[in-house]
Amino acid sequence: METEIAAAATSSGWDAALWGTILAVLGLLMLSAFFSGSETALTAASRAKLHGLSDKGSRGADTALRLTEDNERLIGAVLLGNNLVNILATSLATSLLTVLFGDSGVALATLVMTALVLIFAEVMPKTYAITNAETAATRVAPVISVVVRVFSPVVNAVRWLVRLVLGLMGVQTDPEASIMAAQEEIAGAIALHHSEGGVMREERDRLLGALDLGQREVEEIMLHRQSIELIDASDPPQDILSQCLKSPYTRLPVFRDDPENIIGVIHAKDLLRAVETLLRGSENGLQNLENFNVLDVAMEPYFVPETTTLDDQMRQFLRRKSHFALVVDEYGALRGLITLEDILEEIVGEIADEHDEEEQTLTPEADGSVLVEGGMTIRDLNRACEWQLPDDEANTVAGLVIHEAQTIPTVGQTFNFHGFRFQVTGRERNRLTQIRVRKI
Repeated sequence: METEIAAAATSSGWDAALWGTILAVLGLLMLSAFFSGSETALTAASRAKLHGLSDKGSRGADTALRLTEDNERLIGAVLLGNNLVNILATSLATSLLTVLFGDSGVALATLVMTALVLIFAEVMPKTYAITNAETAATRVAPVISVVVRVFSPVVNAVRWLVRLVLGLMGVQTDPEASIMAAQEEIAGAIALHHSEGGVMREERDRLLGALDLGQREVEEIMLHRQSIELIDASDPPQDILSQCLKSPYTRLPVFRDDPENIIGVIHAKDLLRAVETLLRGSENGLQNLENFNVLDVAMEPYFVPETTTLDDQMRQFLRRKSHFALVVDEYGALRGLITLEDILEEIVGEIADEHDEEEQTLTPEADGSVLVEGGMTIRDLNRACEWQLPDDEANTVAGLVIHEAQTIPTVGQTFNFHGFRFQVTGRERNRLTQIRVRKI
């Protein structure tokens, strides 16, 4: 009788242990699924969308944003937790199946746990997390935040050990370096959506143009001094008035003696107001015009360095309520001029009005080549033709040809570089005026 009672107790204890182990394995698999899904959700969630949810009062989104600020610590803590539960679940399953099936239980446990972990702890939670990244991230963030704090000492030790081992192998890591700058990330996303058809070409150019303002300098888009229309302060007032009326520009620089010596900038409206006052102020208006001094209505010139970024220059224009600046080099010599319109054109494209002179800077040819003016910027050519010519060493097409040729080519000379054929078709003195470009 006592033997039967002992056997029953043993059997009851074994059943309890069996079911306890099974429940523990299932619980650990659920934890593994939670860690896997959390890792995917927090890394795949858009920080911009999380920021929007945080602004609306979502505490989970705010926690998720803080967690993703240090992705290395976040992923380290989640991987540590995930590996712990996976290894523990596999160990329990192996122990259980070894008792039930003997030595074959090891192989059986490997197959069973591989299938369970793959389906229920990896693929299924990650699929859900990718489909609902922001929603899942806001829900799991509070729990993962606790996990990160608990595992933080271990994760920091692991990070230190990894860097030490990589350092011994000659690989240097910068813990403060960002994997990808925000601007590059946004530009990459825009290019990706354009390639997939989600963003039109014009929209892509506008967005990328706005992003590039902080990386480009006024020298790249300024009107060169050879093309600047100037007013000579010593000219008769009648000639100055005629020149201003014929000019397509509203603002014209004024020089004295030497074109490099800019002493003012005349605005057409200021000039016409002054002339009207002279003509209507007395019966001898025309005689008064002969004594008119253009410098009396000229504005003080505004000079900027050629290395100023377009973003900074636009801010300066807005702060000064000015649209016009003269560009000088490090020695103070005049290099060109830049206007607010020039900067805006880098974002929205060419801005023309009824007074602008139409200039054909690019002409497609039947053989697939294009005829371009030498002064056309490489950036504009890339935009127009969807090319990727480098603009690191030169701003214009002519400058690129001269840089690569290491000489000033003559008409008819042809060069092949960067996967394109460049043929010089026009030259005036030392300036390349027209170039035929064809993709090889």
